[in-house]
Amino acid sequence: MSWNPALAPGDPDAVGPDAIETLIIPRARDLGGFEVQRALPSVQRQMVGPFIFFDHIGPAEFLTGKGIDIRPHPHIGLGTVTYLYRGDFHHRDSTGADQVIVPGEVNWMVAGKGVTHSERTSEEGKHGPHSLYGIQTWIALPEDREDMAPVFEHHGKGALPLFEDGGVSARLILGTAYGEVAPATMFSETFYLDVTLAPGARFPLPDDHEDRGIYVTEGEIRVAGQRFEAGRMMVFRPGDRITVEAGERGARIMALGGATLNGPRHIWWNFVASSRERIEHAKEEWRAARWGRGLFDLPATDHDEFIPLP
Repeated sequence: MSWNPALAPGDPDAVGPDAIETLIIPRARDLGGFEVQRALPSVQRQMVGPFIFFDHIGPAEFLTGKGIDIRPHPHIGLGTVTYLYRGDFHHRDSTGADQVIVPGEVNWMVAGKGVTHSERTSEEGKHGPHSLYGIQTWIALPEDREDMAPVFEHHGKGALPLFEDGGVSARLILGTAYGEVAPATMFSETFYLDVTLAPGARFPLPDDHEDRGIYVTEGEIRVAGQRFEAGRMMVFRPGDRITVEAGERGARIMALGGATLNGPRHIWWNFVASSRERIEHAKEEWRAARWGRGLFDLPATDHDEFIPLP
């Protein structure tokens, strides 16, 4: 798909430093055998649009027979999206989904009132030394969708809109941007893009979304008279026309955002909700372990051992 000429990149220095509302430096979190850089939620900012959780995974290296092994655990009030650059995840959940995801594909799991899932390196992926590298993020649901039944969608790489021109390759993972719509079902205004930039290439953020942010995964970018290296998230002031320019080594960025929700969310462990009462109810339901008779069930093909309530 060619680039829309009406969205030609502008000057990265056309706006001043005050166009960057928030600069987030992620904090490292050890998840047992591998490390993530967590940008959201942060002290500076809970959400960018509906995005409430953003983990930069790896790159983590594993020996033959080793890998990620996250046992079944619960979620409420959010949608999770896993997007990989390298490696794989074997996803199983209580909707009946059983799906291996590989780079460039999308696993979109909407927890709604309650879902349980596990994430493990596939058996095929453990046949030799391998690495895991990618992004996992959560999107908070609007209040009128918090009690919806959980659903799961998988979309292959070829189903995601791709924009290519002038050293820019941008794949639309979720939502709407530049007149295109990604296939996953969204419940609020959202955009999420994987963007690769050749050295010196320029990329304009979509300007029809209220909240917009960028996370640099590789290389370096220039915007608003400043340079930002990998491992930095910038959140921009609404309304400004924002263009970023890649440094001399090029860059890879994740662009994200959308409409702000009607208020902040409570977040505890894997639970997100507009009220503390919903979270307390979810705690009691998980603790009760009434699988299939309460709020939660276990994945049918992965139910031998689950993560207990912290």
